[in-house]
Amino acid sequence: MSIVPQSLDIPDATGAGGGKQLVVGNDAAHQRVLKGDEKAAALLLALGPDYGKPIFDELDELEVKQLSRAMVRLGPITQEMLDDLMIEFVTTISSNGSLSGNTDSTERLLLSFLSQDKVDAIMEEIRGPAGRNMWEKLSNVQADVLAAYLKNEYPQTIAVVLSKIATDHASKVLAVLPEELAMDVVQRMLGLDPVQKEILEKIETTLRTEFMSTLNHSKRRDSHEQMAEIFNSFDRQTEARFITTLEEQSRDDAERIKALMFTFEDLAKLESSAIQTLLTKMDKKELAMALKGANESVKETFFKNMSGRTAKLLKDDMEAMGPVRLKDVDEAQGRMVSTAKDLAAKGEILIMKSKADDQMVA
Repeated sequence: MSIVPQSLDIPDATGAGGGKQLVVGNDAAHQRVLKGDEKAAALLLALGPDYGKPIFDELDELEVKQLSRAMVRLGPITQEMLDDLMIEFVTTISSNGSLSGNTDSTERLLLSFLSQDKVDAIMEEIRGPAGRNMWEKLSNVQADVLAAYLKNEYPQTIAVVLSKIATDHASKVLAVLPEELAMDVVQRMLGLDPVQKEILEKIETTLRTEFMSTLNHSKRRDSHEQMAEIFNSFDRQTEARFITTLEEQSRDDAERIKALMFTFEDLAKLESSAIQTLLTKMDKKELAMALKGANESVKETFFKNMSGRTAKLLKDDMEAMGPVRLKDVDEAQGRMVSTAKDLAAKGEILIMKSKADDQMVA
């Protein structure tokens, strides 16, 4: 059982101070109640820069601004007020003998320095479904990238997703889906019943873990993934030398790294829309240099994603180059791969290796 002096404020879940309140000052004419953010502000002021700084370092910019505003409007704090505040703080922390991290304790802590509206928004996202802002995030993903991912899902699932995102964005996604699939999705959206909460949560979780995490590269990589990134940055001769040496020492590690590496040849496995986006970002001379050293299959893939006239001009430029140094080709291909990765990081294309057939989806 918590033992708390009667003068202390124990904020309820609404932040309205439904419990006992901290009344400060002996003079009745000057008595006032410190709100949650004012308590936090007074406590940090009392701690001073040396002891308060570690706490501020854990706060984000909005929280710092909130506390700063509270400090500005705080006014005089008497010794008695400060004593009462310290008693409340120490008693609240020590009364249970231990700490328990859960929804209620988190909400009470947030209410001590944030407004009720902000706390409600944070807790709503934490409680679920998998993420309150998932649909807003999907509405900001490029239409052809989202369509490329969704086209491998069941039409009913696609219908649910498109019914939840912004209507103008849903129309763009439908427009780039294969026509037969798009019409199937339209029919299902017309007859769509309210979706059960459990199903919606499962869809959101899948989108978050399998799609959004790929776009923002937020998932922590293991050592093999990090090493694959390093090997990708090598020129071709250095890469071959390191791979050969590693194969002699640990074939398993070498194979895992090679499987994770994204190479110039992998660009040809991207969806046509992704290749076309990449081509618009490449300098024509650098593109010609990169393709000059590519195999015929890769060249043909890129030529197919250009207009006939553009492909002919590029072929002419490549032929006019004559012999080129392998180092220059490697550097141009490396920059092309880097450009593709940058586009993927921005959500303009999607690079994802399928576990089933190791195909690249964009």
